[in-house]
Amino acid sequence: MAKIHQPGTAVSPAFPFTSGNSGPKTPALADTGLLLYVHVPFCRSRCHYCTFHSQAFNDAKFAWYHKTLLKEIELWSKRLGKPKLRTVYFGGGTPSLYPLHQLDQVMKALHKHFGFQDGMEVTLEANPDSACDVSWFRGLMSMGFNRLSLGVQSLRDEDLLLLGRPHSSAHAVQAYHAARDAGFLNISLDFIWGLPKQRLKAWIDQLKEVAELKPEHISAYSLTMEPKTQLNKLLERGEIELPSDTEQGRMFIYGAEYLESMGYMHYEVSNFARMGFASKHNSGYWDGTDYLGLGPSAVSTIGRRRFTNPRYLDEYDAAVRGSFAGDDFEELSDNDLLSEMVMLSLRTAKGLDLKAFRERAGFDLVKRREKLVAALHRENLVRLVRGRLKLTKNGMLVSNAIIRSLVFSD
Repeated sequence: MAKIHQPGTAVSPAFPFTSGNSGPKTPALADTGLLLYVHVPFCRSRCHYCTFHSQAFNDAKFAWYHKTLLKEIELWSKRLGKPKLRTVYFGGGTPSLYPLHQLDQVMKALHKHFGFQDGMEVTLEANPDSACDVSWFRGLMSMGFNRLSLGVQSLRDEDLLLLGRPHSSAHAVQAYHAARDAGFLNISLDFIWGLPKQRLKAWIDQLKEVAELKPEHISAYSLTMEPKTQLNKLLERGEIELPSDTEQGRMFIYGAEYLESMGYMHYEVSNFARMGFASKHNSGYWDGTDYLGLGPSAVSTIGRRRFTNPRYLDEYDAAVRGSFAGDDFEELSDNDLLSEMVMLSLRTAKGLDLKAFRERAGFDLVKRREKLVAALHRENLVRLVRGRLKLTKNGMLVSNAIIRSLVFSD
C-alpha cells in the first residue's frame, strides 16, 4: 500500500535545545486509550514502488504468523493490564488476504484481551484484487470493522501496470461499490500522484472521477522513489521520467484546492476528509498518542519507550515465545519528544500549538526562531493563527525542509 502506517520507525535526531523544566510528559494509557496497529506482512506480489515489509502469501507461513499473532495479543494484554483501545488499524502488506474465519479469531482475541469502546474506529486496509465481493465486506462488518481503506492508487490502467498493482481500475471501482452495497459508511481511497508522464490535467481529471464516487476520505500521496525498488531502477536506467518539480507542485496545490472545493477538508499534508471523517487512528499518531504495533516489523511507542518487532517470521516468533526478553528498546529523551511534536504537528492543518510547546519545552519556539519564522512568513510558507504555527499549502510542499530548519537552525 502507499500509506505510511506508523510514524517513528526511526527515532528522530535530538531537538537541539535544553529545557528549563522536567520536559515533556506522556499521557497515561488509562487517560486517553491506546492506538493499536496490526501488521499483516503478506502480499500477492510486491508493488514496484513499495518498501514496506511484506512477503508472498504462503499457507504455511501465514498459519505460523497467525498463531504467533494470537500469542502476541495475549502477551501484551498481560503486560499492559488489558488496556483500553482508542482505535484499531489493520495495515500491511495486504490485510484483505486474511481468511475471514481466521480474521474473526483475531478480532475475538482482541476483544478478549483489550478494552473496546462503543463506536470506536476499526479500520482494515484492502486491495481491490482481494476484496470485491459484497459477502466478504459484510463478513468484515459482522466482526466490527467500520472503516475501510481501499488501495486504489490510480484509476488509469497504464499507471497501475507501471506501479505493479495486481488490479485494474474497473476492479477498484467494483470493490468500492461492493463495500457500499455491504453497508460500509466510512471508506477511504488511496491514490498516488506525481507518476511518470503524469501532468496536472490528468491528475485533476482523475480527482473529478474520485469525487463522483463520494468516498468519505481520500489519501493522496506523492510518489516517492525508494532505493532498490523496481520503479527506481527504471528511473536510474532512464526508462521513465518523473514530472518536473514545478509540475508536481501544481498537482499538489491545485489538487488540494479542487478537493476542498468538493467538500474535503485538507486536514493533513496527504489526507482529505469530509466533515467528521478524518482518520482517528492516524490523527492519534500526529497528536502523539501512545501506540502498540503487533506483527512482524511493527513499531510501538509507549511512554518514552520505542521498540520495533523483528522483521522476519522466525525472529518474530522467537521474540513472542520469549516474551520479548531483554532491553531491546530505545528510551526517548525530552529532545526526541519535542522534535517529534514539531514534526508531527506541522504535518496537520491544526499546526503546532505554541503554548503547549512552550509549556513542555520551557521556551518560546517562535521567539527563539524569530528571524527564520519571519522569513518563512514573508515567503508565504507559514502562518501564525490564534497561537498556532501552521504551514501554508506552499509550505506543505517543502515541509521537510521547513521542519529541519526549525529544529536544527542556530
